[in-house]
Amino acid sequence: MTSIELKQLQKTACHVRMGIIESTHSAKCGHPGGSLSATELFTYLYFKELNVDPANPKMEQRDRFVLSKGHTAPGLYSALAERGFFPVEDLKTLRKIDSYLQGHPNMNTVPGVDMSTGSLGQGVSVAAGMALTAKLQKNPCRVYTLLGDGEIQEGQVWEACMFASHYKLDNLCVIIDNNGLQIDGRIADVMSPYPIVDKLEAFGFAVAAVDGQNFNELEAAFAQARATKGKPFAIVMKTTKGKGVSFMEDQAGWHGKAPNDAEYEIAMAELKAALAELEA
Repeated sequence: MTSIELKQLQKTACHVRMGIIESTHSAKCGHPGGSLSATELFTYLYFKELNVDPANPKMEQRDRFVLSKGHTAPGLYSALAERGFFPVEDLKTLRKIDSYLQGHPNMNTVPGVDMSTGSLGQGVSVAAGMALTAKLQKNPCRVYTLLGDGEIQEGQVWEACMFASHYKLDNLCVIIDNNGLQIDGRIADVMSPYPIVDKLEAFGFAVAAVDGQNFNELEAAFAQARATKGKPFAIVMKTTKGKGVSFMEDQAGWHGKAPNDAEYEIAMAELKAALAELEA
């Protein structure tokens, strides 16, 4: 991509991060850590990769995205708002009574959400089902799903991977946010899923391992995914939990905790400074 395109994506990612902090602070709860680690992914998907239309969110041939790690809804919501699916101002209603932006994505209330998720391990099964249905219906859409690296400790994930390989779902792209942390600590200490790439390859996937906070590497991986035929594709993203907010980075405690007023001010100041640097 050009340097201008790259800078625009980086600026958009800053805005997405601000939306994550804004929404979780307003809600006084939520999951900022894993939302921040996946910010570049959300940004790249909705501003470069996905064939979607905010004016027609139910377009039949749209690409589908399933947020299997549904607790990182603040990241998805922020990207959807920036893309124009609903007003950015509505992010402040996260988890409020009567708000359509609840703690996990709801396909019945949130424009742009293709699947209600929250129970870990299940989203990838739904995505595989969507991909098979698209093939049977000769719908040219592609299906994408994002999982947490702690989430892949769930057995259902690997059943879905076996299914995807068996049916040669080359319209499916499984993305794993490998930030190394889950709610209880290091994934390697809780229940190690490593080596992730080798496991996916053993289940019949073509795999790319990338720096999930590098837009150029994401672009190359998604191009490889689209070019791969006869088997599903997986992208394993190495990321930093809490990326972009200094005191949240690589801290398991920020898995499911909202910033207080003082922390909010620090986080927003850091993000505004990063944005100003990009705009200079």
